[in-house]
Amino acid sequence: MNINDSLNDIGRKSLVASNQVKNFTSEEKNNLLTKIAEKINSDKELILNANQKDISIAADSIDKAMLDRLALNSDRVDSIINSINDIVLLEDPINKVINKNERPNGMLVERVSVPLGVIGIIYESRPNVTIDASVLCLKAGNSVILRGGKESYYSNLQLVTSARNALEESNYDKNIIQFIETTDRNAVDYMLSEMSHYIDVIIPRGGKGLVKKVQDKAKIPVIGHLDGICHVYVDEFADKDKAKQVVNNSKLRRTGICGAAETLLVHKDCIESHLPSIINILKSGGCEIRGDEMITKNYPDLIKANEDDWKTEYLDSIISIKIVEDVNDAIKHITKYGSNHTESIITENKENAEIFLNHVGSAIVMHNTSTQFADGGEFGLGAEIGIATGKLHARGPVGLEGLTTYKYKVRGDGQIRP
Repeated sequence: MNINDSLNDIGRKSLVASNQVKNFTSEEKNNLLTKIAEKINSDKELILNANQKDISIAADSIDKAMLDRLALNSDRVDSIINSINDIVLLEDPINKVINKNERPNGMLVERVSVPLGVIGIIYESRPNVTIDASVLCLKAGNSVILRGGKESYYSNLQLVTSARNALEESNYDKNIIQFIETTDRNAVDYMLSEMSHYIDVIIPRGGKGLVKKVQDKAKIPVIGHLDGICHVYVDEFADKDKAKQVVNNSKLRRTGICGAAETLLVHKDCIESHLPSIINILKSGGCEIRGDEMITKNYPDLIKANEDDWKTEYLDSIISIKIVEDVNDAIKHITKYGSNHTESIITENKENAEIFLNHVGSAIVMHNTSTQFADGGEFGLGAEIGIATGKLHARGPVGLEGLTTYKYKVRGDGQIRP
């Protein structure tokens, strides 16, 4: 069977499976998730062996950071199991009455949450995404088609096999979870452009190159984000110590995640008061600092920033700093150069905080806290399948609710429209 025929077969099976899983009770879904967790635990040795095979193949071709993301050990498999058990505890997002309206003619109009249907996930490196995506989609009443990166092929295949065996042993359709068993890139192209009659939405998880390809080629709605150009604005009314600690954490806690701060905006009155301690703590953490003309005039040892710096997601120990006139000037900069991901204002002035929170158009807007909290688990969603920066459907961390849509249920008693 060629790639196109194989993918069409997967699509057909997913469509059938989605009609089963959408009707599961909360108890059935939770029992299945528990069974998957138990199966992964009993198959731990098989999973670790498969992961070692991936690591031995990839060791000479990928960098240490990616190798670390790829690697599994007993604790990391336990973490996968724990994440499943956490999702079991979450409220079922399906069949919730979002809005109810009884009309003057007696009709009852309800807006009710329902599954999306078939979800396609295209991702890189991290084997844990295989299970996170599978169980989140299942809990939200969807079937899922997974296409992982070639570097984690054997790990993903074993994890999917364990999950599918759990479904089959529970007498449910194992095709609720499917995995594209080829590393041929043509499979991704076909999935994006020719499977819209099977797949309802595509979610990319990976680097900018992958996400851009998905967004450019997909003929299916996409949930995701391209860049994480996140900003922290230190207002003139910021607490000095709070500003120093929040900026440092936003930038350096983990530099390679999408919620890491890339540009620091500083009120002009804070150059001598707040900025010295911020620069010192960033330098002590090994951060390269690039500043605008006013910054480098006051701190001549720093690198001069150029226009491209305001547009760059460094994903590294580098930050650009710009002096602004006030909160509105900060918002203007974010509007021009931001990627609608996450922005934070540090201030003790409630009026300025509200201006920032209300007028910055990003998916996540914060006050007096680190941008590194841009995460579904930290938001109390239990888990996330990614961050979305678009304005349609899901925004910010995409948890269970983001994997649903809604329909209207209208109940009448013979009403006709005049």
